[in-house]
Amino acid sequence: MNGSPSSHEPGSKDSMVFVVDDDASIRDALSNLLRSVGIRVETFASTAEFLQQPKTDCPSCLVLDVRLQGSSGLDFQRRMAESDSTIPIIFITGHGDIEMSVKAMKAGAVDFLAKPFREQDLLDAVTAALQADTRRREIRQQSADLHAHYQTLTAREKEVMAFAVKGLMNKQIAGQMNLSEITVKIHRAHAMKKMHAKSFADLVRMAESLGAGPNR
Repeated sequence: MNGSPSSHEPGSKDSMVFVVDDDASIRDALSNLLRSVGIRVETFASTAEFLQQPKTDCPSCLVLDVRLQGSSGLDFQRRMAESDSTIPIIFITGHGDIEMSVKAMKAGAVDFLAKPFREQDLLDAVTAALQADTRRREIRQQSADLHAHYQTLTAREKEVMAFAVKGLMNKQIAGQMNLSEITVKIHRAHAMKKMHAKSFADLVRMAESLGAGPNR
C-alpha cells in the first residue's frame, strides 16, 4: 500500500470488514488503516478460519487475497456464490493480471486491487461495498415487511386489491365479486391501511412487487 487517505466517509459502528490474507503484515496494515477511519475489522489467515468464525449480522464486506495457501481466492469466491453468500468481495493481489481481474469482476467482485495500492483506493472500495450490502439488506427487509403486511389481509381484501390494481372501478369490482359498492370501498380502504400504502399508486407498486399486479 502507498499514499494516505485524503478523504473518506466515516466508518459505521454497525458495519464490519473481514480481511483474509495469509501475510500477517498485510493483515495488520489493513486492520490499522480501516480502524483509523472508524471501521470495525476482523482478520483471518485463511478462508477456513473465516468460515469457522461466527459472524455478526450487519452490513459487511470481505477483503480477500487472490493467492492463498491451499485455495485461491477465486475458488473461494465461487464456493461462496454456490452457498448463496451475498457478502461483497474486494480482491487484493500482488500477482494480479487481466484474466484474474476479469474473472473476479464477472463473478461479482466489487473491486480488484493490485498491490501496492493506494490506501484511499482500498477505503473507497470498502465504502462502496458496505453501502451496497446495506442497500441489499434494506431491500430484503422491505420485501419481508411487504409480504408480512400482505398476509394480514383477508381473502376478500386480497381479491379487491387484485381487481383494483388492474384498473377496475369500485362499481366494476362489486359486480365481479357480487358485493355492494360500499362493501368494496371498505375492503379497499382496509387493504390500503394494512399495506401501509400512502397512495393508490403506492399500492399498485406493492402489488407488482408481490406478483399480484396488473398483467404486463
